[in-house]
Amino acid sequence: MKFLKFLLVGIFFGIVLVKSEAVSWYRIFEMFKFQSFHMYGIIGSAVGLGILFIWGLKKFNIKSIDGNAINLPPKNKSVTRYLVGGAIFGLGWALAGACPGPMYILLGTGVYSMLIVIAAAMLGTFVYGLLRDKLPH
Repeated sequence: MKFLKFLLVGIFFGIVLVKSEAVSWYRIFEMFKFQSFHMYGIIGSAVGLGILFIWGLKKFNIKSIDGNAINLPPKNKSVTRYLVGGAIFGLGWALAGACPGPMYILLGTGVYSMLIVIAAAMLGTFVYGLLRDKLPH
């Protein structure tokens, strides 16, 4: 029962992504070919809302559900790691047709080939865990 609120938020998030066609392979393909604004609008809206929420957290000193202060880590000055990581993420997204969150939503909608993508993502996460100490952070 403790995690029911997270399950309900996840189900709501999944419904929103399916209804907005954000998990549609065709919409993602259109985005990577610069043929449609649809996905850029969704991503831009999410970034804008994220900026507003972070600003609100800092401005009004909002506490967590447990009443603890929310501490945000300082920005990292290195841009290279974000460019390289973003390029790898984008290539995976383009090849799989889905980023990590929608992979599970697509599986829930009956796209069982996402099991291969999820297995590959888990393998990649495992390999990163093995190599983490050797990578520049």
